[in-house]
Amino acid sequence: MAAAAVLLVSGCEGLGEAGSSAGSGPAAPDGRATSPLKNPDGTEPGLAPVTTGADRAAARKLIGELSTKGRGPRTGYDRDEFGYAWMDTADGVPLARNGCDTRNDLIRRDGRDLRFRAGSDCVVIAMTLDDPYTGTTIEWRKQQAAEVQIDHVVPLSYSWQMGSSRWSEGKREQLANDVLNLIPVEGRANSAKGDSGPASWLPPNKQVRCAYAVRFAQVAIKYRMPVTAPDKQMMLRQCGG
Repeated sequence: MAAAAVLLVSGCEGLGEAGSSAGSGPAAPDGRATSPLKNPDGTEPGLAPVTTGADRAAARKLIGELSTKGRGPRTGYDRDEFGYAWMDTADGVPLARNGCDTRNDLIRRDGRDLRFRAGSDCVVIAMTLDDPYTGTTIEWRKQQAAEVQIDHVVPLSYSWQMGSSRWSEGKREQLANDVLNLIPVEGRANSAKGDSGPASWLPPNKQVRCAYAVRFAQVAIKYRMPVTAPDKQMMLRQCGG
């Protein structure tokens, strides 16, 4: 996918590796990050760790609802099958048709200290991002667009192999632009993930791995999409299962 004018868009097509570089990092330092269990529609910022025993039990229960099947072929996959990037017209998802494209909606959702292009209250040209995947804070500027990318938590290619190849075009457009499935993160981490599922890639920041598994499960359940058995097992493990 080509780089956009304000924020580089990742096609998530590279081959991700397992989280061998996994370290631990802090949650968002300003405390704005929201637990996915308290953010079922994805409209709140960030991805706060899931820490309490009760919440981790709730996370395992949610992940346990996932159905499983083998990963199918990638034959026929193309990003264009999911509509053009960051459309504001994907019906049935939060923030659609608000006059601001999905990418900038996400930057406004998760970024701090936003600066907008002159004459616009939509297009962000600078921000501070507390990246949940690495636990680092990124001072992002348009001139260094590649430092931040928008991650599809459930990668579009992964979804294609798990059944979205047979969905309607409208449903694929929803998945591609649903804020529940989208998080601005460090570009290098997103590139390392590629189209991997949780069995082969997890965020380097260990503190958010259960939260990441919950979000992955939330998306899969919403779209009635199975995951692979190894992915489900890894997701349960991140939440103490």
